[in-house]
Amino acid sequence: MSDPRSPWAFAVVAFTFLITMLGTTMPTPLYPLYQQQYGFSQLIITVIFAVYAVGVMGALIITGRWSDELGRKPLLFAGLAAAAISDVLFWISDGLSGLLIARLVSGVSAGIFTATATVAVMELAPKARRQLAAFIATAVNMGGLGLGPVTAGLLVEYLPWPLHLTYAVHFLLCLLAVLAFFKVPESVERPDKPRLRLQRLYVPPEVRGIFLPAAIAGFAGFSMLGFFTATAPAFMKEVLGYDNLALSGLVAGSVFFASTLGQLLQDRLPQSRRLPLGCLGVIFGAVLVGSGVGWASLTIFLSGALVAGLGHGVAFRAGLGAIAQASPVNQRASVTSSFFIVSYIALSIPVLGIGLVSRLIGLAPTGVGFAGFVALTGIVALLALLKVRKTG
Repeated sequence: MSDPRSPWAFAVVAFTFLITMLGTTMPTPLYPLYQQQYGFSQLIITVIFAVYAVGVMGALIITGRWSDELGRKPLLFAGLAAAAISDVLFWISDGLSGLLIARLVSGVSAGIFTATATVAVMELAPKARRQLAAFIATAVNMGGLGLGPVTAGLLVEYLPWPLHLTYAVHFLLCLLAVLAFFKVPESVERPDKPRLRLQRLYVPPEVRGIFLPAAIAGFAGFSMLGFFTATAPAFMKEVLGYDNLALSGLVAGSVFFASTLGQLLQDRLPQSRRLPLGCLGVIFGAVLVGSGVGWASLTIFLSGALVAGLGHGVAFRAGLGAIAQASPVNQRASVTSSFFIVSYIALSIPVLGIGLVSRLIGLAPTGVGFAGFVALTGIVALLALLKVRKTG
């Protein structure tokens, strides 16, 4: 097999990764429009959002190991196809069932890319970019998630056909990515007889000490990402008094941009302090978010998003690195997959609580309580980490 690495292939796969992840968060600024169009409650909006995480987790477990057997390109083509299909489903949906199916398929596309594109980007990186490849893979992942609501917010707020134009634009971007992707070489040697197996989830006893605080910190950080992706427009309008969807999209995207920056900056921190500092960032950010909701202050609310995003980025990358380092080589995939499953549970389940509780006590008190829950979870992660270090 010839060396597949080239600047062109590397750039195309990174662009494809960005476009796919961008599409998964594009619905965020549209949620208020769906509420107006179909009379959905906030609970239904959080259910629509949470179905996405089900698709991600299902794809991670089912297809997580398939690219080693079938090759990277077939799986990435499948992920692009799922992204384009979800655009069509969103376009033609006329109610709850259509939106749920579209969101599920969007999650499948993200799950396929999360498992495959990260590896492909690193494999196709030119030798001069090998050290940056892991960060670039993370940056296009989180950067795409951040660009999704920003792009959609601008399209929805300032251009016509608000319920359809966003998905048409993303469909065209997917088509462009497919055309560019045809010339990308395969980056892995495929076996003669592929064995398609599910991704095993397992955490060996010797890893559980560091896995627990890292997973709890990841849970806190991803809960905050879910909060902004699922409910930022609702809090912006009903609590803070801003109904500009472009602004709502910018606020929702800011937490992902800050996370990307945090993952870059964590290399500059002493290794022993990365995870604790990440936990502190999530805790302090959650306190700011809760304060912003309680005092109806956009400045404090946005500051909380940025601080929590930075903390998430540091904690996520440090936690994942610590887990991978502690895991036996032959069980590393199982352990990291378990970590991602915990993260995506955190992305979906807590925000369902916002939908349920807000029906009883209102959106503002629910937001304050949710921020308190995230801060408390971050404190638990920090205490668990300190206990591990004290006993280790």
